[in-house]
Amino acid sequence: MTEWIKAFYVRLLAGFAALKGQKGQGLVEYALILVLIAVVVIAIMTSLGSKTNQVFSKVDNSMTVK
Repeated sequence: MTEWIKAFYVRLLAGFAALKGQKGQGLVEYALILVLIAVVVIAIMTSLGSKTNQVFSKVDNSMTVK
């Protein structure tokens, strides 16, 4: 998954380099970077959230009174 993110980031930077000579691209670049960061954070939090839930479920199951 991280390789896909790195490849996407490199392509995004290449696209930004192509826009350097155009007016008004600054806001668009910042918006695209923020969207990319949001997508990465959501993916990481989703992955970590489910793993954390599994750990707490195991702890809960082991603490049940017999």
